[in-house]
Amino acid sequence: MHCGPPDMVCETKIVAAEDHEALPGAKKDALLAAAGAMWPPLPAAPGPAAAPAAPPPAPGPQPLGGAGGAEPPEGRGVYIREIRAAEQEAARRIFYDGIMERIPNTAFRGLRHHPRTQLLYALLAALCFALTRSLPLTCLVPAGLLGLRYYYSRKVVLAYLDSALHTDMADIEQYYVKPPGSCFWVAVLDGNVVGIVAARAHAADNTVELLRMSVDSRFRGKGIAKALGRKVLEFALVHNYSAVVLGTTAVKVAAHKLYESLGFRHMGSSDRYVMPGMTLSLAERLFFQVRYHRYRLQLREE
Repeated sequence: MHCGPPDMVCETKIVAAEDHEALPGAKKDALLAAAGAMWPPLPAAPGPAAAPAAPPPAPGPQPLGGAGGAEPPEGRGVYIREIRAAEQEAARRIFYDGIMERIPNTAFRGLRHHPRTQLLYALLAALCFALTRSLPLTCLVPAGLLGLRYYYSRKVVLAYLDSALHTDMADIEQYYVKPPGSCFWVAVLDGNVVGIVAARAHAADNTVELLRMSVDSRFRGKGIAKALGRKVLEFALVHNYSAVVLGTTAVKVAAHKLYESLGFRHMGSSDRYVMPGMTLSLAERLFFQVRYHRYRLQLREE
């Protein structure tokens, strides 16, 4: 399935490629106008004055972005289009690197979201002092606990990666490009894939789930993630889905601010979420915790 709306500028220097099977005429224009109203463009980044605009190309058939269409000239920014077969390995690399960042984030930053765990660790340190009366030994307890948190975070995250890289991320075309209601896009800069995002439809409630969003760490802060998110929202509008949903265990505040800036509402969180790769052993429960957040953007009422 080819899976997106026609060409549009998502934000400063970020261009979405022309995609396939767009809706005809007035309906398409109305939907895209609605998308523009919901997600106004970001302010332009500072830089040298732009050169005079080139004359528009002569009218005629345009190549489709997902089928090998021409890339924008150098300097025009990031090009967002459907993934190509040769780019799957680059997409997997960006996904892998993004998930690996969650090991220290979950082990250390995530601890502040779990006050009961903090209290338990403090009691263990107090118990150590009560039993040993050794301040140096007691001071080693927090370091040991944090080390165990890192070990178990790494263990679970690597198991999760192994699961993902042997299921949907093993054959992106089979899981996201061919099935109706699904798609996988890449952000391309100077011929290199620098960001990814996927969409998967749920026919039962007529929603689209935003999945696998990640941006190469060297290219963050340029609005690429927001443009990828908008691509999924435009896809949902054009194909008449009622809402876009997502779930995340991200610890970084920036990730949650991104979803809110796109218009998503936080629908709740749970500490009982079981990630693929978790064994739920006692040690894992003590040293690995995640908080699962649910977001939803309602596009229209059913």
